[in-house]
Amino acid sequence: MNSEKAIVMSGIRPTGYLHLGNYFGAMRNYVKLQESYTCYFMVADLHALTTHPDTKELKENVHRVIAENIACGIDPEKAALYCQSHIRETSELYLYLNMLAYLGELEKTTTFKDKARLQPDNINAGLLTYPVLQAADIILHRATWVPVGKDQEQHLEMSRNFVKRFNHRYGEIFPEPMAYNFGEDLVKVPSLDGTGKMSKSENQLATLYLADSDELIRKKVMKAKTDAGPAAPDTPKPDYIENIFQLMRLVSNPEAIRFFEEAYQQCTIRYGDLKKQLAEDMVTFISPIREKAENIRNDKKYLDEVMSMGAEKARKSAVATMELVREAMGLVYSK
Repeated sequence: MNSEKAIVMSGIRPTGYLHLGNYFGAMRNYVKLQESYTCYFMVADLHALTTHPDTKELKENVHRVIAENIACGIDPEKAALYCQSHIRETSELYLYLNMLAYLGELEKTTTFKDKARLQPDNINAGLLTYPVLQAADIILHRATWVPVGKDQEQHLEMSRNFVKRFNHRYGEIFPEPMAYNFGEDLVKVPSLDGTGKMSKSENQLATLYLADSDELIRKKVMKAKTDAGPAAPDTPKPDYIENIFQLMRLVSNPEAIRFFEEAYQQCTIRYGDLKKQLAEDMVTFISPIREKAENIRNDKKYLDEVMSMGAEKARKSAVATMELVREAMGLVYSK
């Protein structure tokens, strides 16, 4: 991997299934990033343990996420696609950073408060120190760019705080990681029920997953909320109708979109036909990704090779960083 390029780091938890929102909001942009930057794309299996301590399905979930990443266009030859737990140095750096993290700031984190409310019987130390582990993941590769959503910006700000504290106490080792902003390329994918965006966990019938069968895709799209149609020409579209058009803009050809736009403006639109068009275009878009991911998932030898290659790239970076860290902290006693 070319060390001259700026370094990008991102992680995805192996919980839930990747969906259309993940593809257009993240994966599509990651595919572009790997062409211009040194990229570390991590499957965050240790993070998953904070909310999913039962590991019976973890291996299968990790394999699925890796397969779906590759099916979406991540190239394991170009990027380091690796499993968090395969890089032991992460845990060491996590330990050191915990000495620089304060209880008060960790307890105030929005995600900690949200997750503690959701699992009151399992408010574990890992849940509390989640932002510390996240910081360790990022700065282990001395990454300068981190593609994050709005919900993770607070964690990234905390990572910068830990970097400042470490550098102030032990010397300038880490760059401050900044949020990578995709600008125009950042697409929010609306849910099919007209409320908010597609989600891994909330309202699964309103979310199109990359693993959905053709039949399930059709069924979900046909259930999308509509109304009796516009009563007068050039009526503004209500949000839930605009959502259907927005989904069409992601996967349908311009002629089809133009046809239904004009039909809407002229009050001749038939929502059944609109949804059938969207359903077939979604099937055409999702099915190749699903089939490719299934083929990869069933090839255990290839998956092992990908994880091994990714871990080797990530470990090389991690080992180099930790040598600098131990030296800076005065933890090298043999010289």
